[in-house]
Amino acid sequence: MDDAHRPASQETHVALHLTVDPEAPQPPYEQIRAHIADRARSGALPVGHRLPTVRGLAEELGLAVNTVAKAYRALEADGVIETHGRNGTFVAAPGDTADREAATAARAYAERAHRLGLGREAALAAAEEALRAVYGD
Repeated sequence: MDDAHRPASQETHVALHLTVDPEAPQPPYEQIRAHIADRARSGALPVGHRLPTVRGLAEELGLAVNTVAKAYRALEADGVIETHGRNGTFVAAPGDTADREAATAARAYAERAHRLGLGREAALAAAEEALRAVYGD
């Protein structure tokens, strides 16, 4: 039986150890999203790990349900988690979702830059500057 469909008695128990810093510059939903994404990608949250319900995590953190729901929606859109209806929300197996979405976004950017009349070098320089802004040097 795969991890995402294990009976509750056989679930992997891994604590999230999640805190939200109200003084941080990132909004609470982004702190939740980043924490879960980082832990899932590092393997600290194994594939098939069942996450708390939106309501349960919101209560645990003292946040609005919509805040946690927004984080879960973003994680699902990024392919980090998957929801199986009433069965729960689980850490997804890493796949090519991120690569495929990155390629789609890069293609859309290239097409837009071309329509704007940017040459290849100018488009590449703009993309590199945006990457530096997000990732740092």
